[in-house]
Amino acid sequence: MARYKLDEVDHQILDLMIDNTRTPFTDIAKQLNISAGTVHVRVRKMEEIGIITGSTLTVDYDRLGYTFIAYVGIFLERNHQAQFVLERLEEIPFVTVAHITSGKYNIFCKIRAKDTKHAKEVIYMIDDIQGVARSETMISMEEAINDKRRLLHKAFREL
Repeated sequence: MARYKLDEVDHQILDLMIDNTRTPFTDIAKQLNISAGTVHVRVRKMEEIGIITGSTLTVDYDRLGYTFIAYVGIFLERNHQAQFVLERLEEIPFVTVAHITSGKYNIFCKIRAKDTKHAKEVIYMIDDIQGVARSETMISMEEAINDKRRLLHKAFREL
């Protein structure tokens, strides 16, 4: 794919959308003093070339009752079992992120649970997956930074 060069209007549109993906195109157009059609065409172009791949729903997990966050490092019996284990992890809705990693763990994932008892059940589900030799869990005491917007602002400026 050829690199698409964003101009200042594209950057301004993205800056507004990063902060709130639900901002109507008409509101973006008013803020930038351009037509809503221009916003629509430019967003569609950025979608077509893959710069924008969707929008995100942000929820308050605490209000949903999922206040417990833990990170689970998974050791596999054999490296080639990673894909099979990832497919089983996808079946556990409380596993919200999973990475194949180098270093100490073969797979590293984030789980959300209602409390410690529920987290223990989730960890046991992970440990019961065929191919998982063992796991190590780290409890999150507090999520101090969860902000991809800063990186997106910088990355889009570099395009």
